[in-house]
Amino acid sequence: MTLAKTIRTRRQLARNRRALAQAISDASSPSMRADLIAAAQRQGF
Repeated sequence: MTLAKTIRTRRQLARNRRALAQAISDASSPSMRADLIAAAQRQGF
């Protein structure tokens, strides 16, 4: 993998983690939060 591709991949993963963390903190109910956490764990975040 080239350096540029590695950097792009890392940035994309970081964006996904930040978006997921924001969605978890903004979840309207505990069950929605639990679902988001479970999805994150399945994806390996």
